[in-house]
Amino acid sequence: MRMRDPAAWAGAAIVALVAICAIFAPLIARGDPNAQNLAATLVPPMWIAGGSAAHPLGTDNLGRDVLVRIIWGSRVSAIVGVCVVAIGGTIGVTAGLLAGYRRGWVDALIARVTDVQLAFPLVLLAVAVVAVIGPGLWTVIGVIGVTSWVQYVRVVRAETLSLRERDFVAAAEAAGATPARILGRHLFPNVTSVAIVLGTFEIARAIVLESSLSFLGLGVPPSTTSWGGMLADGRQYLDTAWWTALFPGLAIVVAVMGVNLLGDGLRDALDPGIV
Repeated sequence: MRMRDPAAWAGAAIVALVAICAIFAPLIARGDPNAQNLAATLVPPMWIAGGSAAHPLGTDNLGRDVLVRIIWGSRVSAIVGVCVVAIGGTIGVTAGLLAGYRRGWVDALIARVTDVQLAFPLVLLAVAVVAVIGPGLWTVIGVIGVTSWVQYVRVVRAETLSLRERDFVAAAEAAGATPARILGRHLFPNVTSVAIVLGTFEIARAIVLESSLSFLGLGVPPSTTSWGGMLADGRQYLDTAWWTALFPGLAIVVAVMGVNLLGDGLRDALDPGIV
């Protein structure tokens, strides 16, 4: 596997930067991201008149440092993205393998459940569930993870339908291998590349969805710093303190773009049909 596209390497660098910020936030951005300083509210970025080097990207309406909060907010996005892919990918890949290999009523049942799931708009469904259960980081992760499995099913099912007709599967069946062994030992390794590529795009989608829920006040609690929450707090100051909303919004855009670029590169690198 080798990624030749410079854009893919740029995406990998962005993803690595977000991961470093998420893991080492306490070391990179020392101090409490929620620490308020009412004597330094709405300080502009350091390159604008009135700005300060102590707050490179300025402060918000409560005097909280925007850069520090962006760095700490990367933790929420990283945790949500990874956990959502782990939950949705596990359910979706398992269901796709079963549907493609067993076919028959198993395939029909999974297809009907998938159709029902796809009939509901994901954002609307997530908003409804979070509104009933209550906002919270793990609630958001659970809702997005459980509702994202359908993205894997159809792709993995189609790949499994093709693989099950190969000679190595027929040989395993002739040798007396159990369905569980065929699924785990022979089919699963051959669909991992497809699942990995799809998982990268699902990370980007999870980040956007979590930010949307936090923007609406249905995501993580206000005490937990998140990019969507920062964007919601800064929207009412767009005319007077644009930086309070612009920089969190740019963080979301750059992170999602980086994950998508990396996903494109992985797709090209893992696809044997692309030279």
